Amino acid sequence: QVHLVESGGGLVQAGGSLRLSCAASGRTVSKYATGWFRQAPGKERRFVGLIWTGGTTDYADSVKGRFTISRDNAKNLVYLQMNSLKPEDTAVYYCAAGLGGDTQDQYAFWGQGTQVTVSS
Repeated sequence: QVHLVESGGGLVQAGGSLRLSCAASGRTVSKYATGWFRQAPGKERRFVGLIWTGGTTDYADSVKGRFTISRDNAKNLVYLQMNSLKPEDTAVYYCAAGLGGDTQDQYAFWGQGTQVTVSS
């Protein structure tokens, strides 16, 4: 069992940056693939990216080149660095731990989410 808590969301202007953190407790987060998903109002939750246990990363095409996922094993933290933010990036962002992949059913553990709002 792993408990996840996201933080770092907020309001930012288009073109700005934010860094989200996902703090894990209960088990070492590096034993899981950790994914980031987001859900905009009225839309389904969608894959953003993930970091595999080995440290490699994958991203959705919509964020590739702008977002970067990293992990601090010593602090049991996973980060989502978001640059060149666009209004369409506005959503609640969730981190999740599990087997990995781009679908929600591959993740057993979820955080509560953090709101990111990008103004134009």
